[in-house]
Amino acid sequence: EVQLVESGGGLVQPGGSLRLSCAASGFTFSSHSMSWVRQAPGKGLEWVSTIYSSSASTHYANSVKGRFTISRDNGKNTLFLQMNSLKPEDTAVYFCRADAFGSRGQGTQVTVSS
Repeated sequence: EVQLVESGGGLVQPGGSLRLSCAASGFTFSSHSMSWVRQAPGKGLEWVSTIYSSSASTHYANSVKGRFTISRDNGKNTLFLQMNSLKPEDTAVYFCRADAFGSRGQGTQVTVSS
């Protein structure tokens, strides 16, 4: 059974930083691409970033490019999202997703507010 557990969210002021983590289990983590998606209040899911199995290729939504960095530790089955220069419009519940399975975790809340 695919299990994904996100952590690291919280309340941060505009311009601040957070690092999200996603602990994965139940599948061969190192063999699969992983993504972060988010859902802002009253809106649908928005894709944020994807990293492929070898970490050699990453992709970002235009809205976060240059501010967010996705990475992974295949030895620890963990996915990360380093978020810098946060803006109020980044406020959302952030989910990690195992792309091949379409599975998401329970999410972690990120709130950017002064």
